Amino acid sequence: MIRQTTLERAVSTRGHGLHTGEPSRITLKPAPAYTGYVFRRTDLNNFEIQAAPQFVARVSYATTLMRKGVMIATVEHLLAALAGSQIDNCIIEVDSLEVPILDGSAEPFIEMIEQAGVAHLEAPRQFLRVLKRVEVAEGDRRMSICPAPILSISCLIEFPHPMIGTQRLQIEIVNGQFARQVASARTFGFLHEIESLRNMGLTRGGSLENAIVLTPEGGILNQEGLRFADEFVRHKVIDIIGDLALFGMPVLGHVEAERSGHGVHTALVSRVLRDDEAWEIIDSPAVESATTV
Repeated sequence: MIRQTTLERAVSTRGHGLHTGEPSRITLKPAPAYTGYVFRRTDLNNFEIQAAPQFVARVSYATTLMRKGVMIATVEHLLAALAGSQIDNCIIEVDSLEVPILDGSAEPFIEMIEQAGVAHLEAPRQFLRVLKRVEVAEGDRRMSICPAPILSISCLIEFPHPMIGTQRLQIEIVNGQFARQVASARTFGFLHEIESLRNMGLTRGGSLENAIVLTPEGGILNQEGLRFADEFVRHKVIDIIGDLALFGMPVLGHVEAERSGHGVHTALVSRVLRDDEAWEIIDSPAVESATTV
């Protein structure tokens, strides 16, 4: 039997929110089987919000969850790290409105998980297996998922900037590929948009320490350069995996995404779950090697 996992012990770090700019301390804690990912606002009497599609409240520049008026923002990089590290159950304590952005990638969260260690529980691991193709589209933003024996992603992004242009990435999320190939890719933004975004209450915590900043002249402000030549599309894959974590269990299917964003990602999750003929839950030792990330 393939068993569900959680952390061996609690681990914490602190930083500040990308959009709020507010200080934020986060603690990842072990959780029982079938808990999934649960956020706990320690500054609001430990109010809990499940990482599930029915609690998605905002999808503009980040995925924000809300239950009974209480929100937790920018959850996608952390959820991607948990899913990418095969952690099935975790209590996530946060003392602020927003998960800290850290370096703008999923890598610091993976390092936290490695520091905590992985514990196996007695319950069998469950997988959501896609049974038929499901698609969502908003203008030229499209995303679909279809049956496949493992989780694989084909992603295309297009931006009118010479350092991005059209980038494509196809990746099978197996054998540590998430940690090696995409986890360290950082979020990015455009210098000419920063003022208007901050006027909207966004990116107030953004800096060169946690984001790639692209200039109108065709370069970037970050002196250290890019971590990958196609870091931008790799970061989009982090966002996709983080939003797919809202399914609540590992997914077996092939994802195709074109110019997608958090709104399209979360809409696809909801559409799949609303169609009882589109998925089934299985637990099978045969899928363990195929889903190792």
